[in-house]
Amino acid sequence: MSTQERTSGSVTVGDQAPDFTLPTSKGDKVNLSDFQGQKSVVLYFYPKDDTPGCTAEACSFRDSYEVFQEAGAEVIGVSSDSSESHENFAKKNNLPFILASDEGGALRKSYGVPSTLGLLPGRVTYIIDKQGVVRHIFSSQFAPQKHVDEALKILKQF
Repeated sequence: MSTQERTSGSVTVGDQAPDFTLPTSKGDKVNLSDFQGQKSVVLYFYPKDDTPGCTAEACSFRDSYEVFQEAGAEVIGVSSDSSESHENFAKKNNLPFILASDEGGALRKSYGVPSTLGLLPGRVTYIIDKQGVVRHIFSSQFAPQKHVDEALKILKQF
């Protein structure tokens, strides 16, 4: 899928990002609207905690987290895993950013994140500016570490 391919009902570049409230790995809640006017948000959807590709992607975000912070952005990882699973995944891999639990996949559906081969939840990253507008979408199931490079490249343009 190209970075800007449109799927019916999906969020596209220039759209206002759908707000959400989700439980996190720390046992609290995260709202997208809490960052509006304050920080850009790198919202990345990934298939599953503790799988090789998802661990590599999360560790890439971890290793570049300071750079994201310096660029005025917060990183939020989202999968359908439980908050407890996220808590274990975050501890095991020293993840400093927010992991949000989208059990049932309602947020994934509202953003229009596609499945791969109709089975695997997609791997898509949304760059959302301080006004809550989607500025870039990157989708690649099989290049998990490229999501970090893409996100940083776009944030440097703000």
